[in-house]
Amino acid sequence: MPRALITGITGQDGSYLVDFLLSKGYEVHGLIRRASTFNTGRLGHIYVDPHLPGARMFLHYGDLSDSGQLTNLIYNVHPDEIYHLGSQSHVRVSFDIPEYTGDITGLGTTRILEALRRSGIKARYYQASSSEMFGASPPPQNEKTPFYPRSPYGAAKVYSYWMAVNYREGYGMYASNGILFNHESPRRGETFVTRKITRAIAAIKAGKQKELFLGNLDARRDWGFAYEYVQAMWMMLQHDKGDDFVVGTGQSNSVREFAEEAFSYAGLDWDKYVKIDKKYFRPTEVENLIADASKARKILGWEPKITFRELVRIMVDSDMEEAGLTPPGEGRRILAAKGFPIGSKL
Repeated sequence: MPRALITGITGQDGSYLVDFLLSKGYEVHGLIRRASTFNTGRLGHIYVDPHLPGARMFLHYGDLSDSGQLTNLIYNVHPDEIYHLGSQSHVRVSFDIPEYTGDITGLGTTRILEALRRSGIKARYYQASSSEMFGASPPPQNEKTPFYPRSPYGAAKVYSYWMAVNYREGYGMYASNGILFNHESPRRGETFVTRKITRAIAAIKAGKQKELFLGNLDARRDWGFAYEYVQAMWMMLQHDKGDDFVVGTGQSNSVREFAEEAFSYAGLDWDKYVKIDKKYFRPTEVENLIADASKARKILGWEPKITFRELVRIMVDSDMEEAGLTPPGEGRRILAAKGFPIGSKL
């Protein structure tokens, strides 16, 4: 069976990618950081004790700052495909810890690529690039749009992007950059703005929270459903050669519109609960991101199914369920109607 190695396997994208690859018959190996508490919650629904017959997911301790461990991992796993998703991925936090962000998000990529090159293993490599690389470049953004990052995170991702290109062109390695625009889900980290909003709604409905503090409500993003985006990652590595692809919906909405839609769906007036806190503003802002994913549509045949409005409903329903509340219920119906695998862990 094909064998994949995933960094960042415990994150939103990593966990959905495991779901998807296991459904395709893969054996999956993942890099996780050692912690004093469990940090594998997103994988709990698919975890099988590796001692049991039939187990196809295996977790390995390591860190993107440790090149020796990365080298050993690639040698021992001998993967057919590597999905490098791991990073310090919170844009606002990257302003507070820029050196760490550069080390993990930027140099971590070089460590993986160099370990793969030295191993001589002919694995196909996926680099998780980001729409934040475009920053201040006017929308819509595609593969030819100049990069103009507006954060340490965006700058580190630009470095990683060009390292993948250089290893592809310099050493003939199969390396693809997936320039993914914002993609959300019920598994999104709790400190990211979309999940922060939907979790707050559930807490307000449960009587556990009275206010929600946000930053720039006018920032506009191209938001899609994360499960569809990990499918695009896999499709890139099935292409006959390494290449770079923008992935997004082509629709832009503001943080304000996300909050309005989410609160309204839950039967609440967002204006009564949302407050502004300046500490959540970035020193340099990205105003508007809109994907031109025509290349991915043409070459890969990838098309998004879930709309912005549907995404909001899926996330609100999930967080209300998690809070022990009865949600409006459209979220699961949408996923079922559009053919997505659904279960206890959306």
